[in-house]
Amino acid sequence: MVSSTILPPKISVTRQTGAFALIDSLVRHGVKHIFGYPGGAILPIYDEVYRAESRGDIQHILVRHEQGAVHAADGYTRATGKVGVCFATSGPGATNLVTGIATAHMDSIAMVAVTGQVPLGAIGTDAFQETDIFGITLPIVKHSYLVRDGKDMARIVAEAFHIASTGRPGPVLIDVPKDVALKEVDYVPVEPGAVHLTGYKPILKGDISKIDAALRLMEVAKQPLLYVGGGAISANAHLQVKELAERFQIPVTTTLMGLGAFDENHPLSVSMLGMHGTAYANFAVSECDLLIAVGARFDDRVTGKLDEFASRAQVIHIDIDSAEVGKNRAPEVGIVGDVRQVLEQMLSRARELGFPTDVKRTAKWWSRIDGWRKDYPLMVPNHKDNLFPQEVIVEIGRQAPHAYYSTDVGQHQMWAAQFLKNGPRRWISSSGLGTMGYGLPAALGVKVALPHEEVICISGDGSFQMNLQELGTLYQYNINVKTVIINNGWQGMVRQWQQTFYGERYVASNLELGMPDFELLAKAYGIKGMVIRERAQLSDGIAAMLAHDGPVLMDVRVKKDENCYPMVAPGKSNDQMLGLPQK
Repeated sequence: MVSSTILPPKISVTRQTGAFALIDSLVRHGVKHIFGYPGGAILPIYDEVYRAESRGDIQHILVRHEQGAVHAADGYTRATGKVGVCFATSGPGATNLVTGIATAHMDSIAMVAVTGQVPLGAIGTDAFQETDIFGITLPIVKHSYLVRDGKDMARIVAEAFHIASTGRPGPVLIDVPKDVALKEVDYVPVEPGAVHLTGYKPILKGDISKIDAALRLMEVAKQPLLYVGGGAISANAHLQVKELAERFQIPVTTTLMGLGAFDENHPLSVSMLGMHGTAYANFAVSECDLLIAVGARFDDRVTGKLDEFASRAQVIHIDIDSAEVGKNRAPEVGIVGDVRQVLEQMLSRARELGFPTDVKRTAKWWSRIDGWRKDYPLMVPNHKDNLFPQEVIVEIGRQAPHAYYSTDVGQHQMWAAQFLKNGPRRWISSSGLGTMGYGLPAALGVKVALPHEEVICISGDGSFQMNLQELGTLYQYNINVKTVIINNGWQGMVRQWQQTFYGERYVASNLELGMPDFELLAKAYGIKGMVIRERAQLSDGIAAMLAHDGPVLMDVRVKKDENCYPMVAPGKSNDQMLGLPQK
């Protein structure tokens, strides 16, 4: 448990319930929306939600499943950079948040999850709907609280928001027993920024000697590569990444989490690397002599066979989390600090030292990269007998180039990552945990946060069915999310692996029997449903979907056995990709 001190309050003490203290504290921290589902133990808190909504202080979005609430809060955060908030009751309500909390934890997403709990005196008695959610979530939160006294509520909320949003972001749990929520206490509000946590001091500025060492490596590298991850998104460092890349003429590759941190239409972009990254990004990382990792963690889906990842390169690793620097790959220069601030330091220091850009030094490197682009482009199949999933993604991206995109997980996620060109915070996808059922509720959260932006969910027929009940939430609040199901009748990525690595033994991966009529399903929930069965319908169908004033569910029937390439097989190095054209 972290200890803290509170700056002297400027507001007089009043007698209020713990529930009032919670809701008032959330409002003071700028919370405008809460995603949740009520139940017995959390009802005193919902009673205060009623009052706060009556005053216009806050809006509660009633989801149809607690997992929908936590994913919506996650999407809200990814799109805005603000801390998302979700509520659930005790027992099964709280445990239904676990997958979403783990999703946020794996992807370093700031979130505050509030759960109801049985009364303090009943804890440990196996009371009705009692679970130790504090203990259950310990491995998947940045910090957690069990509130034992309502007078601590304001401090706890202030600490939770500070912890969730600073340093390496992450989810924080606040578990509130029912009697603590009901009991009146002396309430002293704690304003944002008024908490000082002893022992919690994230390092923001980089060590200048290490920055100088990194610049010296960058100055002489002949085949450098910037490898940019989700930390650059969290730090809002896209402008600094662009300036650094342009100053030193360094090609840029991003991870799945880092999509949007660098403009993929920029001539310096080589797009995503890793298991389903572009061939030219994977060849570049295999051949580079200097790898500059910016807010990335060298995870297995990026590195492939770790000991052969960037094996010819010296490594500079910049990250806010000291535990990540050297965890999977020992760098020659490790810089701990906020990504944006470190990059600003590097740029300032480069100007101060007069480091020039020597384009000639990397000319041969760019010639090689351009050769790989030409030889191994991402291909969009086209055949009169089939509508291909890649065609669908490309056409959506053409008609909605500036939309916020959420995805579920599987082949459609990888095709979306390959073919959509996203701006900062416009790519919303479960990357580390790979959570099916994430896309629709996450898109819901994005649209609630940004009601005037276009929000599109790219899903699969398997993933969509895991949280399809949130269509009801879309209808209730008229949340104008467009959902496109890339429907091949399979768990597509599972089928691809069974075909490629398991002798075409297809078991438990075909979903055609029992699949609902998605158009009728949409209508049953009161929203517009559409079906696209052939290429001739595609362009006009997407245009009609985007023009409709309200949520839409579009079912697009695509080629059933199309595989997602390139693909790095497990245990192989990144330059050993399946699905490349033979030369």
